[in-house]
Amino acid sequence: MSDVLLTQDTGGVRLITLNRPESFNALTVELKLALTAALREAAADDAVRAVVVTGAGRSFCAGQDLKEHIAMLESDDPTPLRTVEEHYNPLIRAVATMPKPIIAAVNGSAAGAGASLAFACDLRIAAADAKFLMAFANVGLSSDSGASWTLPRLIGYGRAMELMLLAEPVAAEEALRIGMVNRVVDAGHATEAAMELAGRMATGPTSAYARIKETMRAAAAEGLDEALDVEAGAQIEAGQTADHREAVAAFVAKRKPNFTGH
Repeated sequence: MSDVLLTQDTGGVRLITLNRPESFNALTVELKLALTAALREAAADDAVRAVVVTGAGRSFCAGQDLKEHIAMLESDDPTPLRTVEEHYNPLIRAVATMPKPIIAAVNGSAAGAGASLAFACDLRIAAADAKFLMAFANVGLSSDSGASWTLPRLIGYGRAMELMLLAEPVAAEEALRIGMVNRVVDAGHATEAAMELAGRMATGPTSAYARIKETMRAAAAEGLDEALDVEAGAQIEAGQTADHREAVAAFVAKRKPNFTGH
C-alpha cells in the first residue's frame, strides 16, 4: 500500500486513512488511485465487515490537490481534464457500492471532492471542529465526485444549491442540524467514535446491511414501482441467509444473535 494511504484492521473494521497531512490530505492522482484500490480490496475481503475512512492530521480531505492540477495544466498534460471520469467517478462508485457499512470520520476541513467523499459514505461522524465546503465554484469548476447526487439527498435541493453556488462553509453543528452529518463528537474524537460505531455494526447482520444499501440506492433514483421490485428481490435474498435464520432463532430463544455476515 502506498504511504499516502494507510490501512489498519481491528475487529472486522478496516480503517482507511488518507495520509498526506502536510497537504491537508489533498487528492493527488496517486492518492485517488490508492484509495479506490483500497476500497475495492475492502469490499472483496470477507474478513472486513465495516469500513471507516478518515484523514491524518488536522484535515479530513481538502479535495483536489491544486498544485498538482496546475502543474499538469501548465505542461499540457491531459490528466486534469480526464480525472473526473478516470479517478473520481470510480472512487465514488467504490464507496457507494461498498457491500458493507462505510463511515466517514471527519476531522477538520472537508472541502470539494473531500466533502463529496464524505457525502458518499453511509454515515458521517464529524468532530466539533469539522467544517464542510463545496469549494468548486471558488476555483471556477462544476461539482464532481457525486456531490450533485448525494448532497441534495442529504439536505434537500434548495440548501444544496445554495452551498454549491455560494461556496460558504458549514460548521459541524450546522451540518448536524441540516442532516449533512449523523453525529458530532468532541474535537479529536471523530475516528474513535466512528470506529466504535463500525465495530458495533461489524458484529451485526452485514448481509442484511448490504441489501438495505441496495434498496436505498434504488429508491433514491427510481420510481415507486421500481423500488418495490428491488425491495422484493432483496428481501428474498435476505430471507435465505444464515443471518436471518439466526436472528429469528435468537428472537424465539430470547438470546442475542450471533451474526456471521452470511
